[in-house]
Amino acid sequence: MLSQLSLRKANNADTDRIWEILQQAINKRKEEGSDQWQDGYPNLDVVIDDIGNNYGYVIVENEQQIIGYVAIIDEVEPAYLELEGKWLSSGKYVVVHRLAVAQDVVIKGLGTWTMLEAEKVALSKDIKSIKVDTNFDNIGMLRVFEKLDYTYCGEVFFRGGARKAFEKLLN
Repeated sequence: MLSQLSLRKANNADTDRIWEILQQAINKRKEEGSDQWQDGYPNLDVVIDDIGNNYGYVIVENEQQIIGYVAIIDEVEPAYLELEGKWLSSGKYVVVHRLAVAQDVVIKGLGTWTMLEAEKVALSKDIKSIKVDTNFDNIGMLRVFEKLDYTYCGEVFFRGGARKAFEKLLN
């Protein structure tokens, strides 16, 4: 099933479906009892900014249906400058934010597949590091980071809350 997936840059025509997927993810986090994404973030303005800055990517099934969204950013993440801990590297890096998969089309392993694709995007830009963060209770993403050998580096703070930060060095 995963062989029928592709990752492409998001465009303005994708905005409604991206927002629908993000709302599904926001609701899922709420149902799981998490406070992650329960404060008005992410929102439609963030998606529009991602697309405008060429950070937004969609996961497409069978070259037609959008089933996921991710922001892959090759700019400095200001919150990462204040890490309580130690990063593995100090050079250029890619940040992965806002990874969300559709809840109306369930494909096992989609989060892992998406992170592997983000690694390819980083390498295509000759960037050898990916830095990420997630809520302490986001078991799904924590499993993905463990499976893909991300190293726990400490805590970062977003909108008043601590989040686990990870880095992976790429070859």
